[in-house]
Amino acid sequence: MELAHLVGCVAFPILKTLAKFFCSGSIATVNASAKALASCTSTSHFDLSADKIQQVITDFVKKNSPDKSFYIRPFIYTSDLGIAPRLHNVEKDFFVYGLELGDYLSPDGVSCRISSWYRQEDRSLPLRGKISGAYITSSLAKTEAVESGFDESILMNSQGKVSEASGMNIFVVRRGKLITPGFDQDVLEGITRDSIITLAKDLGIEVVERPVDKSELFIADEVFLSGTAARITPISRIENYKYSTHRPVTDQLREALTTITENRDRRYQDWVFTIPLD
Repeated sequence: MELAHLVGCVAFPILKTLAKFFCSGSIATVNASAKALASCTSTSHFDLSADKIQQVITDFVKKNSPDKSFYIRPFIYTSDLGIAPRLHNVEKDFFVYGLELGDYLSPDGVSCRISSWYRQEDRSLPLRGKISGAYITSSLAKTEAVESGFDESILMNSQGKVSEASGMNIFVVRRGKLITPGFDQDVLEGITRDSIITLAKDLGIEVVERPVDKSELFIADEVFLSGTAARITPISRIENYKYSTHRPVTDQLREALTTITENRDRRYQDWVFTIPLD
């Protein structure tokens, strides 16, 4: 039985001496997801401090001493044996794994289809946390997309509004405004999503969080996906509609985010956790 939490950090080794990645946001997501699972029971909490998580990740990076970009995934999971689905009276544990990861999706743009599968509702799962059980729908949607000739899927919610991709948040650009579904649309509270919204506001780009209709995707100027592994990935086509390769807002935000993750923008140094590698 696994009632586990999923979240990732991406590390970017620079000259084989430094690993840089968004860490505090991922640690906060670990804790929030664990709390979401623990909230249903008064007898089975899992206390793991942010400092402890950060230390484990730091030790993991130092021991592996990577020389390529790689993805780190911390897990909180139930380690008890048993067949009953439950969260009470079970042992819980924590581990970290990682793997080398280049471009998760093509930086030149991806093709998407509207999935026949729907995003779950928050009343059925704590969707603001990264809970592994929620990813069965993502898996179905991703496979459906790939096997029908697309790179990615876009899921609607139960109200027929745009929610997110299989494992990424979605942004729409119209008339210079950056639009993204709000939390009331059953989306994940993505770390990269939050970073993009902050960056856009700092760059003077108006940000609107609201419901997005499917038809709005086909009249947008730009559409892109965001996530820890995907970073900012432009969408080149949805179904049969193709977008222009001129993406001024997407490109501006992607360049700004890349500059920060490579620790070249001192204004956002508190977003980056640096680990010296021997």
